[in-house]
Amino acid sequence: MSRTSKYLSEDNPAIPATVWKAGLYIRLSREDGDKLESESVSSQKGLLERFVSENSEIELTDYYIDDGYSGTDFERPAFQRMMADAASKKINCVIVKDLSRFGRNYVEAGKYLELIFPTFKLRFIAVNDGIDSFAQPSTMNNVIVPFKNIINDEYCRDISMKVRSALDIRRKQGKFIGSFAAYGYKKDEADHNKLVIDEEAAATVRYIYEKFLSGYSIIGIARLLNERGVPNPSAYKAQKGLNCRRVSTCKNGGAWTDSTVRRILTSEVYIGNLVQKKNEVISYKIHLSKAVEKSNRIIVKDTHKPIISQQDFDKVQSLLRRDTRTSPTEKGGKLSTFAGFVKCADCGRAMQKRTVKQPNKTYEYYVCSTYRKMHSTLCTKHAIRAEVLEEVVLTTLNKYIQLAVDFDKLLEKINRVQKGGAHSKRLTAELSANQKELEKSQKILLDLYPDYKNGLISRQQYFALKERYEKTLSRTQQEIERIKEEMRNFASGIDGSNQFVSTFKKYGGLTTLSRDILIELVENIYIHEGGAVEIHLKCKDAFLAASEYIEQHKTTDIA
Repeated sequence: MSRTSKYLSEDNPAIPATVWKAGLYIRLSREDGDKLESESVSSQKGLLERFVSENSEIELTDYYIDDGYSGTDFERPAFQRMMADAASKKINCVIVKDLSRFGRNYVEAGKYLELIFPTFKLRFIAVNDGIDSFAQPSTMNNVIVPFKNIINDEYCRDISMKVRSALDIRRKQGKFIGSFAAYGYKKDEADHNKLVIDEEAAATVRYIYEKFLSGYSIIGIARLLNERGVPNPSAYKAQKGLNCRRVSTCKNGGAWTDSTVRRILTSEVYIGNLVQKKNEVISYKIHLSKAVEKSNRIIVKDTHKPIISQQDFDKVQSLLRRDTRTSPTEKGGKLSTFAGFVKCADCGRAMQKRTVKQPNKTYEYYVCSTYRKMHSTLCTKHAIRAEVLEEVVLTTLNKYIQLAVDFDKLLEKINRVQKGGAHSKRLTAELSANQKELEKSQKILLDLYPDYKNGLISRQQYFALKERYEKTLSRTQQEIERIKEEMRNFASGIDGSNQFVSTFKKYGGLTTLSRDILIELVENIYIHEGGAVEIHLKCKDAFLAASEYIEQHKTTDIA
């Protein structure tokens, strides 16, 4: 017994239950664009209107047009409005150009066509596919419909993969493909895939870095920007007429927050690097983004002019890794000089700065934060007066600054003497001797084969001598390369470009400490119980290299 349509009258299966009130559903996605006239909104609309006019039992009730929406999900405004009208019985028939216009997600499309539409007693017609759930129920009940839905789904998957691949290629070429340029930049008018500096916003970026390096906290910088009335990045874009949809503009009235300042302080875009693909869509069916691991992001260096120098950027990243949570801020949000640098030598935790006010005097001291929180159960006090700590650090830094100056003079003298010294002459003589040995071995090897062919030496002698002189030739070549490398190193030596020498000597005699000096010269400061101070300097390896070099050469070369 053949099946009857679910859309027929129960009393008389040959007569429709009602007049078919049709909703014409039209969809054009971004990937379709207007490349094909047959897929345009106007073309679909004309085709569906002609179909309705040719079928007297169908009357046009409304249009439902989703222009610019993907078919991979059904969260489309016009489609959802159509389903609401179907639920309220405003329409009982849906007509589309073909199944691909209805949707390209075969699971969701099948759910609507096989479950939801029959439940609503909706007649479904796909004109070009010859599908009609009322006039020809068999067209809905064969394998063609799900097969076409799978083909339409596969089309979207293929397009998605091609688009992702094309975007990754452009990213790897160093082309900017974002909708909006990072704050401080704008798109080049001649090439929208290139960034150029927006000087008005760039001035604010420089101000943020300058204040952070001078000791201001991130929250303190945000407060300064708000006090100055500087619009945050979203508000700035809105002022420039850009269609920025960031809700943060509305939520805080264009005010700066600590997260916005931190994002600017950590972005490589300000040193001329493009970091793209920070987020990606989960799948072509799920239009939600997920964060991409840093190792999988696409980074291309030197794609545009930097706003911040590499040196300042590196200093900022180093400071951001420091724990300044226990450090109080001065009025205006400025951190104390030693914030994030002073640590307990035993537990390794940051030292906490405390202020004691007395009738005639106010003094400051540092104490272990573990001791402060846990008292004496996990660590001891490790207390030191702030003025004592500053004096010790200042004295130590001045000692190493003087060492850098002395090293610079010694290195210059050593390198000058070396150029004509005995060591240089010895290396030159060794190189000359080995080059002569090389030429001799090469000549013997060239003569061996003719001697063998002329019968002057036997076959056995030929191969034995050949092996012997090939080994000699190889050893001599290696020795020549070793001598040349030693001569190159000897000639360059270690000079004023040594990191320790160049970094420390430029400060001369320090009289006061500032945060930017600590940033450049000091790694960490450890306080021992009893007040002993242990200072770990930066450029430690460069200091040791210079020390060893001077020790090796000063007695023989400049004695």
